[in-house]
Amino acid sequence: MMNMAFTLQPSPTNAAPAPLAPLQLDANSAVLIEESTGQVLYSMNADVAYPPASMSKMMTEYIVMEHIQSGKLTWEQSVTTTENAAAQIGSRIFLAEGDQHSVKDLYTAMAVGSANDATVALAEQISGTEQTFVKLMNDTAKRLGLSDKTHFINATGLSRSDMPDAFRPQAADKETLMTAMDSAKLAYHIVKDHPETLEISKIPSYKFRERDTKPMINYNWMLEGNKDNENFRKYVYEGLDGLKTGHTSQAGYCFTGTAKRGEMRLISVVMGAKTEPKRFIETKKVLDYGFNNFELKTIVAEGAELPDVKTAKVTKGKELEIPVVAEKAISVVMRKGDTPESVKITTTPTAADKLVAPIKKGQEVGIVTLTYGDSKQTMKLVAKEDMSKAGGLKLFFRGIKEFFGELFSGIKNLF
Repeated sequence: MMNMAFTLQPSPTNAAPAPLAPLQLDANSAVLIEESTGQVLYSMNADVAYPPASMSKMMTEYIVMEHIQSGKLTWEQSVTTTENAAAQIGSRIFLAEGDQHSVKDLYTAMAVGSANDATVALAEQISGTEQTFVKLMNDTAKRLGLSDKTHFINATGLSRSDMPDAFRPQAADKETLMTAMDSAKLAYHIVKDHPETLEISKIPSYKFRERDTKPMINYNWMLEGNKDNENFRKYVYEGLDGLKTGHTSQAGYCFTGTAKRGEMRLISVVMGAKTEPKRFIETKKVLDYGFNNFELKTIVAEGAELPDVKTAKVTKGKELEIPVVAEKAISVVMRKGDTPESVKITTTPTAADKLVAPIKKGQEVGIVTLTYGDSKQTMKLVAKEDMSKAGGLKLFFRGIKEFFGELFSGIKNLF
């Protein structure tokens, strides 16, 4: 599940950074998040559902990657084109029914060329029918924490009226809808859980068949790999390597992008731009907003002691307390010019009666909460070392000591 613990537009606790100028975007909605923390840096109508067009293929990509990871699919596995796949319109690689291609080739055609026929072929390979696969898409959306405003009716993002007649879903009033926030969350999971996806999404062009006279061209003009392409050079964005474009007449022009500079990776979503170039122009504004105004700062190093709590009390342990550290490095996206002192760290150890020896190194022993402005992030506090259970004799004498300690304390309180 995505840890979206941070909320919108963190406000620094000191007055150093000047207020940010509002973005003027020509789009229906937009959002910007930082990948390692899930922190939301910008939002405009981010929770309003719109048709996402082919951005919905990100869910198909995610599910295929899950099946590859689990061994249910292999990249070399051959997939036979179905009647439904061959009947797809829009962006496609003109598969004929019965054609056979590898999962890797079809996935690349989906990710690079947004091929609807390749997408449906993969969906039906996994689930038998596209509509069974759609149920898997919607179930996966719930599992990943997407809102109930997001709903899929097919694997491709095509409007219902553009689907082959024989394979349309029964519910005539349903269309694929997705919020910008949910698109960002889905992209977050793709990048986090299956970063190898970016090795495919960043390919500028791909020749699907040897006999093809021309390669398919990636619809993502902003790819850094296009820096030598005269047609796209002015749209190229430093560090951008994904993720998915989308367009239908109902959706307008949409784009979920991701770019990494230094240690910070940003994920942006722009939905409902009026023209194909406009979706990239508006995306540049959103990404520039993030890279120009924010930076990722490590507040607590992995395995480091916390400033306010260095130990946790243990029951039945060889010692009464165990050293504790941060499970992972704790980072926060902060306004440039702000300082780590603006971040409040609160450590809450697990209650001693629930922390019973033996304790293993790395075992969760509490929670660390970082507060920056109006936003919060939680991380695990873990044991720095093993602690064995105390012997029976030691526990016996410790019990006697505690008994008389409480007795004398009670007598003292009488006077």
